[in-house]
Amino acid sequence: MGQATSLQLGYRKFRSIFAAAVVFSFFANLLMFVGPLYMLQVYDRVLTSRNEMTLVMLTVIALAMLISYGVLELIRTKMLVRAGLQFDEIVANPVFHRVVKQKTVLPGGHAQVALSDIDRVREFMTGHGVLAFFDAPWVPIFLALCFAFHPWLGMVATSGAVIIFGLALANEFITRRALMEAGEAAQQASFFANATMQNAEVIQALGMEEQLTSRWSKRHDEMLINQALGSDRAGLIMATSKFIRMSLQIAILAVGAFLAINQEISPGVMIAASIIMGRALSPVEQAVGQWKQFVAARTSHKRLKLLFDNMPDDEEYVELPVPEGNLSVEGLFANTPGTHDPLLRGVSFALRSGEVLTIVGPSGSGKTTLVRHIVGASIPAGGAVRLDGTELQHWRPRQLGRYMGYLPQDVKLFGGTIAENISRFEDKPNDADIVAAAKLAGAHEMIQRLSNGYNTDVGERGIFLSGGEKQRIGLARAVYRTPCLIVLDEPASNLDNVGEQALAACVRDLKAMGKTVVLITHKANLLGLSDKTLMLVNGMVEKFGSTSDFFGRRLKPDPQDEVAHVHQPKDVDRKTNLSLPPASRALKPRRA
Repeated sequence: MGQATSLQLGYRKFRSIFAAAVVFSFFANLLMFVGPLYMLQVYDRVLTSRNEMTLVMLTVIALAMLISYGVLELIRTKMLVRAGLQFDEIVANPVFHRVVKQKTVLPGGHAQVALSDIDRVREFMTGHGVLAFFDAPWVPIFLALCFAFHPWLGMVATSGAVIIFGLALANEFITRRALMEAGEAAQQASFFANATMQNAEVIQALGMEEQLTSRWSKRHDEMLINQALGSDRAGLIMATSKFIRMSLQIAILAVGAFLAINQEISPGVMIAASIIMGRALSPVEQAVGQWKQFVAARTSHKRLKLLFDNMPDDEEYVELPVPEGNLSVEGLFANTPGTHDPLLRGVSFALRSGEVLTIVGPSGSGKTTLVRHIVGASIPAGGAVRLDGTELQHWRPRQLGRYMGYLPQDVKLFGGTIAENISRFEDKPNDADIVAAAKLAGAHEMIQRLSNGYNTDVGERGIFLSGGEKQRIGLARAVYRTPCLIVLDEPASNLDNVGEQALAACVRDLKAMGKTVVLITHKANLLGLSDKTLMLVNGMVEKFGSTSDFFGRRLKPDPQDEVAHVHQPKDVDRKTNLSLPPASRALKPRRA
């Protein structure tokens, strides 16, 4: 057998506490006989003997036992709550880790649902729903006691339990599909709303609110319709169950009264049988009431299990030596997430530590996909990316992160201060390292001009900052503690002239430090700093080599600092604004 997953370990922890809870449930249910036995003694002994002392003693004994019952219930509930906390402690972090991994494999997926699935499973296993399962084994015992009083009383109680249990099964079959579709529609509506609200300014500026509202309403209405259908059916079952429950109370009292009139049982037995039947039916009725929560927990469990099956536990990592920054990409293949459509096909190149590589190519050629694989944010469909000879997947993620800097095209900052974002939210960062990173990125003076300097809150997703400010802070985060490999995807897209000059100075300083830099850019001043250039066309390497050889002569910026003039002025890529070698005119990949 393979090693148990964190989810299985969490359930095992629950099972060990469940065993103790079952023991407490045994004594708690045993004390449930206090009520019927007390009524039996009062009716058959106290009322006939008219002995007040007997009544007082019976009442004191009954109250003492009920206090014990209350203490046992409290302990049982606390045990389940503590078990829930331990389950969360074991499972929550591994689930978050897997959600992050799955989002890199399927960026458009909804893996984050698993984070709420943990809560649903935990709430069910620590709530009233699971208590019904603990009490269920006592149902036959209570029914047997009713038969012991009189067969007719046992038949009434048993028929009631069978009918209510049948209603619970009917509730499962007639509500399962509607509730499942309602849950899926609710998720889709929530995901659509979250994704849409991230572009609220575009919605407002382009007058798209009505159209997008209509799309959201369609998903929302679908959820409401299915939820209403499921709730209506569940409500019918619940109402029927309550009607049968109350009818059974009348039935057992009527049968008991008939038997008492015919002197086959005493009045005390009639009352005791009514109480015991109510206790026998209680777990079954609880199961009916908690069925919706049980279905939700079961669905959440299936999603969690699927997540752990698809994303197994990470292998044990060996702590590797500090890398120098030698990068090699070997026959790299990449597919569109969730499909087999190729984005990269057999990409190969190598860089020595301290070299600067620029990646150019037309839009859609796979440049961003390539850098996502270089930083380990995507898993190759074939081939390998190696840092100092070791595949990225064999590095411990946290260790690799210390030696990697990454500035994505769409800069993502996280809720917190500028200092926290630059330091990558380390527990105890060194202030000198934060300031050094900001100075290296040319962002120190910009940060000082902000309201609270390095303690300025950037807001969720950096909403309080401009695009240029986010990009410069993202650059500072990328060069924090000067990692050996820095990857920059269109780092100048939101920068003004001052920002571009600071970026060029940063790349120049990194190169002087012997750091390996990979960047996607069409800026001539950055291209002039590179040692090598790689052109991608249709996901394949069109050309790779020395930058000076690549463009035929040394690059010189034009008056707008945007275009690199070279010897072939007619062959200009309109996207990168660069004069390209003749081999790229047809924009067709060459065969290896």
